[in-house]
Amino acid sequence: MAFQSAKWASAALVTLMASTATVPSIAYAQDTAAEEAPKEIVVSALRRDQNLQDVPAAVTAFNAEAIENAGIEKPLDFINLTSNVNLVETQNSGNAFIIIRGITQARNSEPSVAVVIDGVQQVNPAAFNQELVDIAQIEVLKGPQGGLYGRNAIGGAIIITSQKPTDEFSGSIKAGIDNGFGWNVRAGISGPLSDTVKYRVSGSYRDTKGYLPNTFLNEDADPVKDLSLRGNLLFEPGNGWTADLRASYAKLETQALYFNIVNDVNDVSLPIRVNNRGINNRDILNVAAKFAYEGDGFTATSITSYDTVKEILTGDAFDFRPVNESFLFRPANSPFGFGLGYGIDIAQSQYLNVKAVSQEIRIESPKNDKLFWMFGGYFIDTQRFISTGNLVDFGQGVFPVYRTPSTNPASPQQTFLADSQNNFAWAVFGNLGYEFSDQFRVDASLRYDRDKRVNTTLTPSGFLPNVPGFPQGATGEKRRVTFDDLQPKVTLTYQPTDDVTLYGGYSRGFRSGGFNQTGVGGVASSNGIVGVSDIFKDETATTFEAGVKTRLLDRKLTLNAAVYSTMSKNSYFFVFLAANSTQNLGNVPKTRIQGFEVEANFRPTSDLQLNAAAGYTFSEIKEFPDASAIGNEAPLISRYTFNLGAQYTPQLTDTLDGLFRVDYRRTGKTWWEPFNTTVRAPVDLVDARLGVSSDSWTMAAFASNLFNEKYNAEFSPGGFVFKARPRIYGLEASYKF
Repeated sequence: MAFQSAKWASAALVTLMASTATVPSIAYAQDTAAEEAPKEIVVSALRRDQNLQDVPAAVTAFNAEAIENAGIEKPLDFINLTSNVNLVETQNSGNAFIIIRGITQARNSEPSVAVVIDGVQQVNPAAFNQELVDIAQIEVLKGPQGGLYGRNAIGGAIIITSQKPTDEFSGSIKAGIDNGFGWNVRAGISGPLSDTVKYRVSGSYRDTKGYLPNTFLNEDADPVKDLSLRGNLLFEPGNGWTADLRASYAKLETQALYFNIVNDVNDVSLPIRVNNRGINNRDILNVAAKFAYEGDGFTATSITSYDTVKEILTGDAFDFRPVNESFLFRPANSPFGFGLGYGIDIAQSQYLNVKAVSQEIRIESPKNDKLFWMFGGYFIDTQRFISTGNLVDFGQGVFPVYRTPSTNPASPQQTFLADSQNNFAWAVFGNLGYEFSDQFRVDASLRYDRDKRVNTTLTPSGFLPNVPGFPQGATGEKRRVTFDDLQPKVTLTYQPTDDVTLYGGYSRGFRSGGFNQTGVGGVASSNGIVGVSDIFKDETATTFEAGVKTRLLDRKLTLNAAVYSTMSKNSYFFVFLAANSTQNLGNVPKTRIQGFEVEANFRPTSDLQLNAAAGYTFSEIKEFPDASAIGNEAPLISRYTFNLGAQYTPQLTDTLDGLFRVDYRRTGKTWWEPFNTTVRAPVDLVDARLGVSSDSWTMAAFASNLFNEKYNAEFSPGGFVFKARPRIYGLEASYKF
């Protein structure tokens, strides 16, 4: 199998290189003052500083200039500019799933990528989808990176670097309005406190009434109020010591759970008509301390982090219609369709509370030595509580339920499940790299992860599922499971010239499994649903990859290609069990994923950039408990992504520059569950920006989803669809001092 994968990758790479001569290009940031070749971005994706084109991996990077020109303010903005990477936004703000080269994510799962912000790994996926404030650089690294970045780097890693404190006082402010009607403001200041201490403080606030109409309540279903704050103190006392202290806080108030029920994911005809506007309130806090000592021939680093995520959401439940039209309420002969005639409706409430403490210690050689080495250890202790439940909806509103069932007579508790989890994970890792010559280098890494998880059932006995013939556990029952695995990675790099980099290698990624809520295995089995039990298994992904990076036409054109073949074991699929209103994960025992990417960047003049990228992913379910799914496409995977873009930055006067930018992305067919009952048609999105700037100020007009493409962002079994955002446009202005 390994030989066949490597053979497939080599053959595909040769084909790609033969076909890329006519492919347009995908843009990267550069020094617009240069008339000749662009200045390349320096990235640290492989734990050492390298020019982007010299990195032996598929990396898409955005520096501060690219972030500003593209208007990147949230994760979806840069993911839509990256080939073979998708972000599914659904249900509530904490549910945003990254799919990278066919490695997927689902509700309540561990992430598919390691997200590292200023050297600190994000510990909970519910915190990923938030405002990006004061960002200096973003790097998207594709393929398993467990040996380098550890937990959850099974699909890749996203490295986000904030702006650093400055030696002199400086600041900026940016404000904008959009068709929400909404407004937002971003601001920050930075400077020295002393010869050895510098600071940086930044923040943003966004307020909009929303963009998706709820025709029943005659208001928008997705209003947003979002506050984000970030602070940084940098101590540089000398003698090799540095201390970097950071804190960030984000508070979000919005709504959630405004689904429609349809048979076809392409059906966008139904308006949102929930009778409960509900809430989706989320608080995120991170405090981190990074201490480093640079000695004679080594650097030692300690990173300590404390994180909390709290999220409460309420809203309508199945079938997401007003009370008297709902399936439970309406009688069998109702003009709104067949119903059960119970005369009541239901709503729902979900609560998540996660606290985590993590610690990493590593020692490494100087980054640019011929022999690079690094070794260290990591641990994380996580306390997680989650409750879900349905409430009777009498049309008097829905009320939040936290740790105990509701006793509110206006909305009595119908079902309720609660679990707490104590997870302790630790890892040891090592990396070696040796530059045998100016042309040839070998890098190898190995990491061992061990994750012990304990789940305590906190559901009161009166609310435990009652399914005859299946054990359901008891209040206070503890379930224990341990996941562990090795994550090796080997990469060979050959540079026959300064303008050509060839690389290939093998890697293995791993992420822990976890617990579905108590008793769901029995409920799933009694409802004829396979692949779902009280525990979902850990996933591994073994990948063979080969790639080439080139600079052509006096480095005005870069042309890159990569091919990969992955065997995924125990990938996830999502199941909603209506019988007890739970969201659960099942496992697909084995899936083959193969694909390729082609990216090109062309800068014919100093003020014109053209870009294009294509990424294809072919998936096939090889093993599944129900044989009818074998041979199908794997859930949540899109067949391809295709990007085209152009940016023109002419000098308008001696003091003014223009900005004309357009980006087009096409996302191919997307499958959502193992049985492939419905497939979303390709989605075409266009974003545009038009602006003018001087050395200190900028004014711009922008539009995302310019042609107002209507599509559903997600489909999940049971016919649940969640509408994607329509066209958003507006104006913004910024000033730097």
